[in-house]
Amino acid sequence: MDSAHTAAALPALSLGLAAFFLGSIPFGLIVGRLFFDSDIRASGSGNIGAANALRSYGKGGGVAVLVLDALKGALAVLLCRLVTQDPSWEAFGAFAAVLGHCYSPWLRFKGGKGVATWLGALAVIAWPVALAFVALWLIVVVPTRWASLGSLSATVLSAAGLWLRTGDASLGLWAAAAAAVIVWKHRENIGRLVAGHENKISFGKASRA
Repeated sequence: MDSAHTAAALPALSLGLAAFFLGSIPFGLIVGRLFFDSDIRASGSGNIGAANALRSYGKGGGVAVLVLDALKGALAVLLCRLVTQDPSWEAFGAFAAVLGHCYSPWLRFKGGKGVATWLGALAVIAWPVALAFVALWLIVVVPTRWASLGSLSATVLSAAGLWLRTGDASLGLWAAAAAAVIVWKHRENIGRLVAGHENKISFGKASRA
């Protein structure tokens, strides 16, 4: 690698690390403790993401966690864009943020499932793909109330759609890597979906069951 490529790669790699730590901020835990005086990990499914926040804290808590987790992904991509001007590095930043959310060092390398963070990153990289993600999620979740099924479907198809829209192989690889992490984090949900025992979400008041 020549000096020019090295000079470009070093700050981008540093931003990848910054994106990871940005993604690692456990907003689900923070919102639960600050506004609901509880640890979200002890509620519902035990996950720190927006779906469990909705299930445990109602619409207000769910929306707050969704927005904050999405903001992490958006900021990670914007940081990479400011420095590199390279879409493939933007996708790398998105992957790093998703990885940080899923394996947060603040939670002993445990975390959420990365869906909202991925959506926030998509909104910056290619907003039409982000809109398609939301539309597909709603199409699946509204009739079934299986948030995991909607998340899995929208994540996989959005990663493919991002590659098809841009034609950038490197970007497509990072998008596929982010999708693979999200699918892996949903492996227990997949097992429950197959068995027909998956948890459902309610769009009404918080469930305390």
